[in-house]
Amino acid sequence: MRWLFNAFAPGGDRGRLSILIFHRILAVPDPLLPGELDAARFDEVCGWLGRWFNVLPLDEAVRGLAERRLPARALAITFDDGYADNHDVALPILARHGLCATFFVATGFLDGGRMFNDTVIEAVRRTPHALLDLRGVQDAGPIATVHRVGDAAAKRDAFTAIINAVKYLPQAQRDATVTVIATRSGALLPNDLMMRSDQVLALHRAGMQIGAHTVSHPILARMAPDDARREMSESRRILEALIGARVGLFAYPNGRPGQDYGPAHAAMARDLGFDAAVSTAPGAADSRCDPFQLPRFTPWDRSRLRFGLRMLANYRTRHLTAPA
Repeated sequence: MRWLFNAFAPGGDRGRLSILIFHRILAVPDPLLPGELDAARFDEVCGWLGRWFNVLPLDEAVRGLAERRLPARALAITFDDGYADNHDVALPILARHGLCATFFVATGFLDGGRMFNDTVIEAVRRTPHALLDLRGVQDAGPIATVHRVGDAAAKRDAFTAIINAVKYLPQAQRDATVTVIATRSGALLPNDLMMRSDQVLALHRAGMQIGAHTVSHPILARMAPDDARREMSESRRILEALIGARVGLFAYPNGRPGQDYGPAHAAMARDLGFDAAVSTAPGAADSRCDPFQLPRFTPWDRSRLRFGLRMLANYRTRHLTAPA
């Protein structure tokens, strides 16, 4: 595979940067979250990445891209949101393979917080009922009905439908709706899904990079400009105070150009003094890319060959940016 990657990303003036995005690394497989990597799978993936690519810290890779001095097969690893398993599970695996990663942390969920989607997932997972009755839940729209939650497949269908229905509601409205759904479930919800402050500091001290990811993980495109700017700047302030170092990297929540953020937010990131920002648009970056809209991608294939082929295909993906 290395010679193929050399052909697609030779470095220097023609350098290409692949940035991979992960969220959770589970200790063991979870039938409700089949798309999330577990420790054994992540260990295998890290082995492939270490053999095939030159894995760089993201800030170093961004500078190399701008200065047209990337090594061949340049790649950076990132994690979004700030899950506790990033520290507990992913960190030891990364360290064993000698790899660096950047962890984009939504600061409002540190020390016992929980993201809205996880509230929904855990409410459905942990409900003692075989049916989840959401009839009459205000603002729940098409999901205000009775959901079967008696087995893993039904639970996945239920929480996927609920998350999709409430994700783009105004934030206060979404959170209120999710609170009612959690109450209806009758479930005892966990408060240890996200990192504690000391775990973020431990990542930094282990040589990992910490990036900002807003405070409350809002859809920036749905916010007033001043509120969006405050979310971006405050998350960086909190993280810099926590780790005692500058935070120069930012990741847009959800990250789809034109839907979750726009050119104004890329301009905000620049004006706030960030060095670069990353989206969730697929593709590999080259020197022409806006450093405040860098693409990210992760193959989902389980076999070594298919994983490698999809990485190669990503070099041919047209890089999308937020339309002006």
